[in-house]
Amino acid sequence: MFRYVVPLLAILASAACTSLPPVRLADSTSPPPGPIIERDSLSGRALTTIDVLSFNVEGLAWPARHGRAPSLAQIGKILATLNSQGKAPDIILVQEMFSPAAVRALTNAGYPYHAWGPTRTQGRQSSSHDRVKGPKRWGKGEIGLHLVGSGLAIFSRYPIVAASSEPFGTQHCAGFDCLSNKGAQHARIRVPGVPTPLDLFNTHLNSQAASRVPPARHGTAQALQLVDIADFLATQAAEHTSAIVGGDFNMAGTPDRLARLEQTLGRYTMVHRFCAAAGSPCHVGLSWDGDAPWEDTEDLQLYRSSANLVLTPIRIEAMFDGAVGQPRLSDHDGLLVTYQLDWPAPL
Repeated sequence: MFRYVVPLLAILASAACTSLPPVRLADSTSPPPGPIIERDSLSGRALTTIDVLSFNVEGLAWPARHGRAPSLAQIGKILATLNSQGKAPDIILVQEMFSPAAVRALTNAGYPYHAWGPTRTQGRQSSSHDRVKGPKRWGKGEIGLHLVGSGLAIFSRYPIVAASSEPFGTQHCAGFDCLSNKGAQHARIRVPGVPTPLDLFNTHLNSQAASRVPPARHGTAQALQLVDIADFLATQAAEHTSAIVGGDFNMAGTPDRLARLEQTLGRYTMVHRFCAAAGSPCHVGLSWDGDAPWEDTEDLQLYRSSANLVLTPIRIEAMFDGAVGQPRLSDHDGLLVTYQLDWPAPL
């Protein structure tokens, strides 16, 4: 076990140097400009769109990763340039924002509002049930100590009017993922001109092979974390608001786990599945192979409409995927979804 002490202490020292700026919520003294809102004369409904990017930025610190600072800085610069041109995604759900370079890059990306997920020392408020059974794998990171926080953050062009977060259960992790205080994050965002706010949720589930433990063990951890997410959604998502859940679900190549995800979050529709359906109004700007493209990616978004505000994915595409002007700067592509929002227009 002693051969793990030096790298673990190095990670802890690096984590101690990573500090987050204060959460920045809505300031009524500086209302932002809103999106363009149209009215459909046939349906009598008002329409607008928002873009939501989910992006694992690979912001790990040494010794887990080294040399990431230049790529992270470039991510921040590209987003800042797009923001200055009014072309950046309206909302970004970020995962793996661990290192000082990652925090610096994203907080300088031009978004006026931001909130953070669970910190390294944040405890769970809700009760948790069951656990990953069997002896702890001390040599695989299950040391009962979080060395970093969740790495979760939400950045928004529009005001964040409320924010909260909750770590997963203390024994709902497996392998090296236990070194991070993973969990779920919520931000309630008010889009100017839209009559009801929108609930955004961000998460990052236990990894598979990267956790360095057997599939049965990291599979159990993911199943328990899904229950934690469902509980968090139930307490934070208001019945009268529409909601979007995004993040790195670490379920690529596991149809059984994806089925459990959809079953556990039963009120939420997976964007990939909606956009892949015959006759869908959603334009697909991704290269998909096969009939189940949601099985080929770790990065997903799900959504739920309310009676007051209907969400419809109308475009799904990638950012930072190696295309012109979008260099691949992480081990994940960014998943960008454009949603149409519509609601009854006042007479």
